[in-house]
Amino acid sequence: MEYKKVAIIVAGGSGTRMQSAVPKQFLNLSGKPVLYHTIAAFATAFPDMEIVLVLPEAHFTFANDILSAFEHRPAVTLVKGGETRFHSVKNGLQQVTTPSVVFVHDGVRPLVSPTLIRHCYDTAISHGSAIPVVDMKDSIREIAGSNNAAVDRDRFKIIQTPQTFLSELILPAFELPYDPLFTDEATVVERLGHPVYLVAGEESNIKITKPLDLTIAEALLKDRQAIA
Repeated sequence: MEYKKVAIIVAGGSGTRMQSAVPKQFLNLSGKPVLYHTIAAFATAFPDMEIVLVLPEAHFTFANDILSAFEHRPAVTLVKGGETRFHSVKNGLQQVTTPSVVFVHDGVRPLVSPTLIRHCYDTAISHGSAIPVVDMKDSIREIAGSNNAAVDRDRFKIIQTPQTFLSELILPAFELPYDPLFTDEATVVERLGHPVYLVAGEESNIKITKPLDLTIAEALLKDRQAIA
C-alpha cells in the first residue's frame, strides 16, 4: 500500500515559562523563529510531506509570515487548535483522509533531524508506530506520601516526538472520548489495545520550554551548522 506522509505540528504554547510576551514557537533561534526550524526539518525529510500546522487562530498571521520566509514554501495547512493537546491533534487529524503515515510533533522541538523523521517513517511502516525515546541519565526517586525510594532508571525512558503512526491506528483512537490520562498520542492509541513501538530518539531533540533551552538549542544549531 502507498502511504501519504502527514506531519501534524502542534504549536499552541504561550510564552509563560519563557518569561516572554512572544509565544515560544515564534522566538528567535539563530535568526529564524523556532517554528521555522521545525517545519524545515519535516520539509527536508520528505519532499512530498504534507504539513498540518495546528495553532491558535490568533497566530495564523505569524505562521503565514514564517511560511513566506521559505525559498520554496512547503505544503502547509493551518488548522485551529483545541482546548487541550488531544483536541488540537484531533482537529489536525481531520486533514488525514487517505492511508497515511502520521507524524505528531511538538512545534517547539526545532532540532529534530530529518534522519530521525525518516527512521520513524520506516519503523511505522513495518511496526505500525514509532515513538522516539532517550535514556534517563539522572537518578530518580519515587515519592509516596511522606516516603521516597530510589527507582531503577533503566526501567524508564524519556519520550520525544514525532510520535508516528499508521493512520489506521491513530484515526480510530482519536474518536475516543477525551480522558485527562491521555498525556500523548501513544497513550491514546494504547487505549484501543495497540502496543506502541519504541525507537532511539536524539539527545539534541530538545523541547524549548525555558530560556535555558533556547540557549542550548542555539549552541546545538551552531555545532550542526559548523559540521555541515
